[in-house]
Amino acid sequence: MTKDYYKILGVSENCTESELKSAYRKLARKWHPDIAGNTNDIVAKFKEINEAYEVLSDKVKKAEYDTINRYYNYSSDKKSTGTTEPNFKNTKANSTKKTEHEKSAGFNFNWEEFLSKYKDYTNKYQEARKKENEYKKQNTNAKYGNSKRGKDINTDVEITIAEAINGCTKVINMLNTNVCPYCNGRKFINGTICPHCKGNGETSDYKRFSVKIPAGVKDNSKIRLSGEGNRGLNGGKNGDLYITVHIKSPLDYKTEGNNVLKTITLAPYEAVLGGNISVKTFDGNINVKITPNTQNGQKIRLSGCGINVNGKIGDMILTVEIQVPKNLSSDEIELYRKLRDISSQNVR
Repeated sequence: MTKDYYKILGVSENCTESELKSAYRKLARKWHPDIAGNTNDIVAKFKEINEAYEVLSDKVKKAEYDTINRYYNYSSDKKSTGTTEPNFKNTKANSTKKTEHEKSAGFNFNWEEFLSKYKDYTNKYQEARKKENEYKKQNTNAKYGNSKRGKDINTDVEITIAEAINGCTKVINMLNTNVCPYCNGRKFINGTICPHCKGNGETSDYKRFSVKIPAGVKDNSKIRLSGEGNRGLNGGKNGDLYITVHIKSPLDYKTEGNNVLKTITLAPYEAVLGGNISVKTFDGNINVKITPNTQNGQKIRLSGCGINVNGKIGDMILTVEIQVPKNLSSDEIELYRKLRDISSQNVR
């Protein structure tokens, strides 16, 4: 061990991470070949600075470096005074004997103290390695093991009867909340707050879907989009997105299975005399014949004008409602008086 990385970066052995990083950045800017000049000495100095920071910024490498460096320095100091390297096979008696010999030679070397310090350095190094292995194992399990399927999510979409009959495409915006894929919900990475989820453990984002609604879809039916639910964990499959379809009936329409129910209003003279009226269906307006003397509440069936489900088409059923106009002219009122006077019918 010939390089003193602490001396190279100008920091103490007990410096904080921020102090280490600050010292490295200052030296890296100062000795960068683009700034200081692209000479061999400067390039070598720049590499030395990076080498020192690479070791001291890594907890495991730093622990290993400190252990070996201190042992090296300790041994070097003893060699410089004439002390030989330790013999780990020495028994306690030999150790005591050697210590007494060294004392008699004018040396003050405490072999037991040396072994105690070396054991302490070794334990710290092994502890750092153990933590590193546990971290790697945890990351490996998070990446490859303990997979979990993502949760299914549900939403609703509303369509008209015409869209249900003919089919349509609806655009849906969904807000998905998932476990952060970077920290796997742990909120921290390498002891610092996860920069992706900012320590929330979850991420939320909007996703846009174009959903094809098939023709003839029924009310409250569900459409499944495979894999469009929440993300799976640790390689697990994504959940599914389930869309519940609601058919919105207009004020003048109702549905009954494949049939469509609609109320039509007739004036009294139309009900009595009959005639033709225009009725709006899903295929456009059609002419409907009103037979003379049509009664209030009478039903008229329009075959094949209902909802198409799997090739089976329902009917449109019209219910007659006779209404007297609110604003009658004096002539109309006079005619109703004449009708009353000549009528021989008692509807009650």
